[in-house]
Amino acid sequence: MAEMNENNEYRRGTVLFLNKPLEWTSFNLVKKIKSTIEKYTGSGKIKVGHAGTLDPLATGLMILCTGKATKRINEFQNLEKEYIATLELGKTTPSFDRETEADAVYESSHVTEKLFVEALHEFKGEILQIPPIYSAKNIKGERAYKLARSGGKAMLKPVKVCISELEMLDYSFPTVRIRVVCSKGTYIRALVRDIGQVLKCGAYLKDLVRIRIGMYHLENAQTIQEFEEKLKFFKQN
Repeated sequence: MAEMNENNEYRRGTVLFLNKPLEWTSFNLVKKIKSTIEKYTGSGKIKVGHAGTLDPLATGLMILCTGKATKRINEFQNLEKEYIATLELGKTTPSFDRETEADAVYESSHVTEKLFVEALHEFKGEILQIPPIYSAKNIKGERAYKLARSGGKAMLKPVKVCISELEMLDYSFPTVRIRVVCSKGTYIRALVRDIGQVLKCGAYLKDLVRIRIGMYHLENAQTIQEFEEKLKFFKQN
């Protein structure tokens, strides 16, 4: 009876809050959770989808929906997001993060903490942002990152995004940590690129953690291991 109840729970629809590990793609996480549910509940095929991706080199909160709850994905996707980002000044990379090696080094001795804080003001509110070429944006039926990794070049069109909160948390030149609250569709890598351009010193994203989606916080999310242990315990009892 317990197994049947758990089976029905995931089929009826459940919203899961998970902490995505470093170097996992969002698809990897969905695939793992789907296979874990099917393995320990004996439920057969279960529909699982995510409400917004995270880059492989980012960690933090992802919302997954199962069964009929997948109808709520758009609801969660439209919620504002909050991130803690660590960036390095004085260098750029083609991907704007650590996925690719540095392609240029710039003079950055002119940058001060005061100058950095002033630069942040330029990005508050509604702004136009050009997405990274290393992104999942669609270019003539192909993902932009596939084009970039094969050596292709394309210019993505600017999109309107909103950054409602942007503050510096720590300044340890050349490394700076910031907090960002933003709308759906905002690329933190692109924000870091643009900050580097305003400061005329270049910058790339070293680390990114998503700590909130709407009213849902990372501190309440499960790790993959915790989720698997929960289902394993349920099956054994």
